[in-house]
Amino acid sequence: MKEAFISFLTAASVLELIIIFISKIIEVTVSTLRMIMINKGYRKEGTILSFVEIVLWTFIASRVIMGLAEAPVKGIVYSIGFSLGVFLGSMIESRIAMGKVLIETIVSKSNSSEVTESLRQMGYAVTTMEARGRDSEKMVLKIFANRKGMGEIISKIQSLDGTAMIITNDVSTLRGGTISTVRKLLK
Repeated sequence: MKEAFISFLTAASVLELIIIFISKIIEVTVSTLRMIMINKGYRKEGTILSFVEIVLWTFIASRVIMGLAEAPVKGIVYSIGFSLGVFLGSMIESRIAMGKVLIETIVSKSNSSEVTESLRQMGYAVTTMEARGRDSEKMVLKIFANRKGMGEIISKIQSLDGTAMIITNDVSTLRGGTISTVRKLLK
């Protein structure tokens, strides 16, 4: 039993397994970023990444498939690389924070002017609407922003109105309205 397990683990060289593992992580990371970019409207960039992804996949998959019967450990290493690639790709995308968001917040009417003006001074366009909550008058604020600036906006709102309800949604299309030119460039 012990010999069979050792044979299973050593059927492929350590260097080959490391190459398969790292290559698969890179390929799936690129794949994950490609899918996210295309969903957010970055078609050109997604197309370029698809070329890199398929070139990597072709060579990695052929390397694994050609020796899978003799060294099944390659399949396991390949699978682990896939899982880590998905994780790494999603982590990178969250750091890059591509795209636009709509931040909707419901604040108390008494704090609404301070919150609105503060966000406008930060360079964000804010649309306001009067609303009625269960117990009091409210204001609904709508702010379109880059995902990268979302944390700054939410922190500001929370610091000015600790009871604010904040909802965020990804935006795939945004046309018209008032959006700061500098913020457009930072897309």
